[in-house]
Amino acid sequence: MSLSREFAAFVGKLQYEDLPAAVVDRAKGVTLQALCSALVAHDMPASRQALALMQEEEAGGGGVATVLCSGSKLTKAGAAFVDAETIFAGGKWDTFRMLTHPGIAIVPAALVAAEITGASGKMFLTAVAAAYEVMERMAAEFIPTVMSRGFHAGPVFGIFGAAVAAAKLGGLDENQVHSAIAQCVNLAAGNLEGARSGGRSLREGGAVRNALLAVALAKHGTPGGEMTLEGEAGFYHAYAGNNRGQLRYSFTGDNRADLAQITRGLGRDWIFLETLYRIYSTAGYNIAHVDVTAKLCEEHNLHYADIDRIEAVVNWLETEYPSPAFPSRGIDNPPQVGSTQYFTAWGAVERGYPLLRGAQPGPGEADPPAVLELMHRVTLIPTVRRTLFGPRITVFTKDGRSFTKEGTGREFIWDVEEQARRIRPIAPGLAITEAQFAELIDACRCLDHSERAAERLIALTIPT
Repeated sequence: MSLSREFAAFVGKLQYEDLPAAVVDRAKGVTLQALCSALVAHDMPASRQALALMQEEEAGGGGVATVLCSGSKLTKAGAAFVDAETIFAGGKWDTFRMLTHPGIAIVPAALVAAEITGASGKMFLTAVAAAYEVMERMAAEFIPTVMSRGFHAGPVFGIFGAAVAAAKLGGLDENQVHSAIAQCVNLAAGNLEGARSGGRSLREGGAVRNALLAVALAKHGTPGGEMTLEGEAGFYHAYAGNNRGQLRYSFTGDNRADLAQITRGLGRDWIFLETLYRIYSTAGYNIAHVDVTAKLCEEHNLHYADIDRIEAVVNWLETEYPSPAFPSRGIDNPPQVGSTQYFTAWGAVERGYPLLRGAQPGPGEADPPAVLELMHRVTLIPTVRRTLFGPRITVFTKDGRSFTKEGTGREFIWDVEEQARRIRPIAPGLAITEAQFAELIDACRCLDHSERAAERLIALTIPT
């Protein structure tokens, strides 16, 4: 079978009862993370702009889907677009292998489809799990190479996750899911140059909108083609440069991926469980620098006044964001506000980073002077084989000692209970009450007992 046929069979047959407990738990957690990101961004300019854009674009159209945080009614595509843009603006994303953020596309598509169909929480969780698994398997080994060709892997792969979620909740059969995946190949898009040259690129908002179009085409009988992923002129040829698994860049240094491995163990080995939470609103590779450095300093009672310098051994691609082919944050760039050195210094000086803050100080905010000074004494050491998001931090003290802590890359992978605990501090900055926020957390925690999952989740993001 073609890759898209294998994925379609997996999606079509998957039932809630097939999901391991850890997968159900992660589906609840990523849903909570996305909704929290939307709540953080409820009144941000990008969120207001997206809503105004769609209200003007769809003037006179029927409103069948509810927008997160506002309660406005738009078309399915319009609501999903606004939700994705709002989640994106909030900065509280989930992350898979540094450069994709599945929840920004998948959760909006799942919410819209579940609201329209009245899906139960179990159906919602099953669709979310299927969507993450398909998207992440497609993306896993190809993200750096796709980025090196000028595409942004987030929306390029995100469209497939969004389409799978909507197709599963919409009741599409295996043939229709196959066609939806095939149509996503025609509609996938995302480019790096706009953001590099001063613009703001359309990312997952466009992906989820196109995903719903792909699902609609499939539902109404438009065939998509048989080998659209791995064919000679297919998706991997177009976005990775070849359909033979040859890689220009990789996270591990390997230069080849086996396309047959993409679907191997599907439904048994869940790559979805690699998804982690970007709890701080900064690039994913920075979050571990905050926590690993903070824990190292706590364990050895180290303070700013004790520290001579810090060294961090990191995966080399983390120093060449977004791609070694088009670096905007190369290793030669001096430390600055928002850099990895800056977040390492925050971990050492403040033992953390404010959850309601962006990657840089906002209006009325200021950095501790010690952070701004110490970041110039943080050195990044890139290496090919280092695990993603797993820096090895060494603090050298002024009295000649040194202390080291190894990150594992799994510091931000946890269950929904820990997610609830870690995300609660954002409550004072939200438009909803702390009691309503607690109710939303509980609704995510108990999704598998919900009869109409999306309606309740969406309603709990709207200020009462």
